[in-house]
Amino acid sequence: MSALPVPLPQLARYEEWLGRERGLAFPGYEALWRWSVTDLEAFWGSIWDYFEIRSPKPFERVLADATMPGARWFDGAQVNYAQQVLRHVADAEQGGRPAIVFRGERGGIGEIGWSELRDRVAAVATRLEQMGVRPGDRVAAYLPNIPETVIAFLASASVGAIWSVCSPDMGPVSVLDRLRQIEPKVLFACDGYRYGGRDHDRREVLREMLAALPSVAELVFLPFADGPRPFEAPRVRVTNWAEASSGVAPAGWQPRWVPFDHPLWVVYSSGTTGMPKPIVHGHGGVILEALKLGVLQNDIGPQDRFHWYSSTGWIMWNCQVGGLLGGSTICIYDGNPGWPDWTTLWRFVGETGVTFFGAGAAYHDSCRKAGIEPGRVADLSRLRALGATGSPLSAECYQWGYEQLSPNLWWCVISGGTDFAGAFIGGNRMLPVVPGEMQCRCLGAAVEAWSDEGVALSDEVGELVCVRPMPSMPLYLWGDADGSRYRDSYFDVFPGVWRHGDWIRITPGGGAIIYGRSDTTINRHGIRMGTAEIYRAVESIPEVLDSLVVDLEYLGRPSYMPLFVVLREGISLEDAQTGDALREKIVARIRAALSARHVPDEILQVPAIPRTLSGKKMELPIRKLLLGHAPAKILNRDAMGNPDSLDWYIAFARQRAEPGAQ
Repeated sequence: MSALPVPLPQLARYEEWLGRERGLAFPGYEALWRWSVTDLEAFWGSIWDYFEIRSPKPFERVLADATMPGARWFDGAQVNYAQQVLRHVADAEQGGRPAIVFRGERGGIGEIGWSELRDRVAAVATRLEQMGVRPGDRVAAYLPNIPETVIAFLASASVGAIWSVCSPDMGPVSVLDRLRQIEPKVLFACDGYRYGGRDHDRREVLREMLAALPSVAELVFLPFADGPRPFEAPRVRVTNWAEASSGVAPAGWQPRWVPFDHPLWVVYSSGTTGMPKPIVHGHGGVILEALKLGVLQNDIGPQDRFHWYSSTGWIMWNCQVGGLLGGSTICIYDGNPGWPDWTTLWRFVGETGVTFFGAGAAYHDSCRKAGIEPGRVADLSRLRALGATGSPLSAECYQWGYEQLSPNLWWCVISGGTDFAGAFIGGNRMLPVVPGEMQCRCLGAAVEAWSDEGVALSDEVGELVCVRPMPSMPLYLWGDADGSRYRDSYFDVFPGVWRHGDWIRITPGGGAIIYGRSDTTINRHGIRMGTAEIYRAVESIPEVLDSLVVDLEYLGRPSYMPLFVVLREGISLEDAQTGDALREKIVARIRAALSARHVPDEILQVPAIPRTLSGKKMELPIRKLLLGHAPAKILNRDAMGNPDSLDWYIAFARQRAEPGAQ
């Protein structure tokens, strides 16, 4: 498979368009960014025009009200997410580009063309309308990362329904915590999935869910097993997926036009410590943010093949599907990225000709520590960019990518979140990459680092805030009638300013470094610090595979900061010969990289670090657990990627709570 010629960056094309159509020229990215966050109407109006967003009615004004929360964008415009996707059918078919390339653990690569995608979306949308689904009704899914999930989502969007998806590796409690809040009318669901080489039967889970969701009147059933596998449920009419997706839509079928701020989907906060927040985003805001981020910042165009590994339970699934908005081919993989070993995704990327491959930062670090040499296991000649998010990417990972793939590889590291379905910090293929840093603040994202007093900081660590609205910020939280939960979630500290909950430093060169969550801040001897600094130091040690640190400053006892580490197989801190030496090595690395204040009070070896379904370290729940909170009140195993990992920490917390424990 031959390498692709390096095209002109998408961001450069946009700048050329600004000069030609708007008479605007900027001496560098920093000036372009500053214009984009200063003149919001001109910038977001240019994004609308550049991507030729269609509306049967002209909008009255780009931004009618800039108040946060509650900003009003593109009043009067009508759009549809599915309409924006399917507009690419003719051009893509003429160019011979598929819409979706997919594979799962069962093997075999499949493709879906753009015309087939349109026809199947139209068929499912027509069936939804026959089921009585109307704009504003909720359509939910309990499906893995397969093409059918993408089709069901686009069909839901095309009729103006509000979509919500949960991954089948989530347990019934976690799923019901989400779906009961929104009362779906239709449920798309499978009865099983494959992960880690094992088939997982979910028939009983599905029955339990349906019994607890009285609002569901229709089930569209996707049998996991090969061949006929009927499913029956009391009270619910069941339609097989094959029947729903093979019908013929009325002649001239088109997605329904909806207002710019019509709800598109409900996504959720992690729910690891309480009821997950149901976050509602609108069609128009998501379209604009996804195009700006995916095409301009991530440099993904129609000729690209885009793969971002994700389950359907993570916002990066939405990001992956968003590649279709710009006419790109999306390549999706369903299964365990580490089974049977860490070469699995690299082989998939090579076999499918992926040009942009994204994953959680933890995945890339796992490959590095496992000694994976991607270029030796697959033909990666077409791959030109690696993406990362979910947690800070270590400088060692940057270097590993250059050594294993190419010194010209572009690391596109982003940071944003489920909350606004986008990124605050991202990439720019025309800027230099500094290992350990993200390249720039994204266009339209007025991000600053603030002190506790609300003062913008320069080259200092502060709270990540966004001081101007963005179109993809939530419309509201579902069920939050007076908006109080929404305001308390993002605007409680700085009224009228979005507080994201991360520590950030904007570097003199315009880059950014994320230092971890500000709600799990380390406060040692009056000096605050982010946990990511410690992880970078500790996990650079070859023997350490993973780590987690918490500060128990407010335990009512002397300050105590334990560091939990996962070590390579065969290495133990209890080993008389090597244990003490490894502890000393960890301490020395922390002292050298940071300071003596960062040195933990105790280093403890653990079987695993608890992580959410999206791979984030569960710092806050573990901190609360060790502060004495009851596990049942703060820990939701169904919302975790590795729930069995909690057992060690629960036992440790009990031990510390015993009389006389220090």
